[in-house]
Amino acid sequence: MHDVVDLEGRGIPSVYVASSEFEAAGTAQAAALGYDPAAVFVPHPIQDRTDGEMREIARAAVEELIEAITSHGERR
Repeated sequence: MHDVVDLEGRGIPSVYVASSEFEAAGTAQAAALGYDPAAVFVPHPIQDRTDGEMREIARAAVEELIEAITSHGERR
């Protein structure tokens, strides 16, 4: 979260990606920082996934990631 806030502060559009287990924690941390970052949540868990499973998770999330990063200016 801090990295996204820093990058955004430098004018670099950013999106953070986390597994669904951390959605509430990410939302709470963003609120504590006074920030509303673009976020994409993927299925939990990530740990112990095979390379193939990770590729499938990435493929499933890519459109949402593209939308989040390209609509960056519209969110602010």
